[in-house]
Amino acid sequence: MPTSVKKPIVVVTRKLPDAIETRMMELFDARLNLDDRPMSPAELIEAVKVAEVLVPTVTDRVDARIMAQAGPQLRLIASFGTGVDHIDLATARQRGVTVTNTPGVLTEDTADMTMALILAVSRRLTEGERLVRAGSWEGWGPTLMLGHRIWGKRLGIIGMGRIGQAVARRARGFGLSIHYHNRRRVHPDIENELEATYWDSLDQMLARMDVISINCPHTPATYHLLSSRRLKLLRPTSIVVNTSRGEVIDENALAKSLAGRELAGAGLDVFEHEPAVNPKLLELDNVVLMPHMGSATIEGRIDMGEKVIINIKTFVDGHTPPDRVLEQMF
Repeated sequence: MPTSVKKPIVVVTRKLPDAIETRMMELFDARLNLDDRPMSPAELIEAVKVAEVLVPTVTDRVDARIMAQAGPQLRLIASFGTGVDHIDLATARQRGVTVTNTPGVLTEDTADMTMALILAVSRRLTEGERLVRAGSWEGWGPTLMLGHRIWGKRLGIIGMGRIGQAVARRARGFGLSIHYHNRRRVHPDIENELEATYWDSLDQMLARMDVISINCPHTPATYHLLSSRRLKLLRPTSIVVNTSRGEVIDENALAKSLAGRELAGAGLDVFEHEPAVNPKLLELDNVVLMPHMGSATIEGRIDMGEKVIINIKTFVDGHTPPDRVLEQMF
């Protein structure tokens, strides 16, 4: 008889696709969250006391206080998502806990949402939809619901990683010229493929663009990267789209700029204090608000779950997981 191997205890903080949860139950001693509501800090503490592997999401803040309560058996945090700003990486390293994420699988879906928001804001799609639903539409008119053409406009991408490049490829098909600001200039081959113009100065780029797309991660260096001062650099005909993290924009300053028509519009899939939405934004008709659904496709969620499983299985088998996160990466 073969010797049975003890399955690792894997605590999953949110409801995942059925196919992923089923596979986790087969491979691990998986503890699932059937209610699909975010865990409270107290529940997270209880989870890290028993888990050998914790599978959190962006809604779970795994900070130093939570990890201080973890038992010595916690060796891996396999996050379901690309961003890791909800995990205290320094404390994890100090405690010898490996952290992984799921890069790459959200790229196309998030880029699709970015283009959808650019179109929705420029062409006032949600305003038009509300007009029809309210029964206020009285028929076509030559000056009704006039938006702006995006063909021939300049798109400034903040963060030219996987998602930024995927946005650029889509945007070229819509006739936008591509500009970008990044921590490091991308390879010349990528610049040539995208016909992209690099700006070392974010301030200079902002002042010249028609559309700004935020695609950089949230780090201490990018907190309020679009500050009140920088928002004032934008032209009153410009729009801002954010599918990255809400903290990258000073949300109060953005609301003030939109209310004062210092900006033409904004499309936001993320918010500074999720799930709370700034009430000033809710009052405005020139902003499109989405419930953090940039990566919300069935295909994307399953791909994310498969990456989580591979990371856990590789780690449990004694190897370095393929998507290990290191502090210096962010």
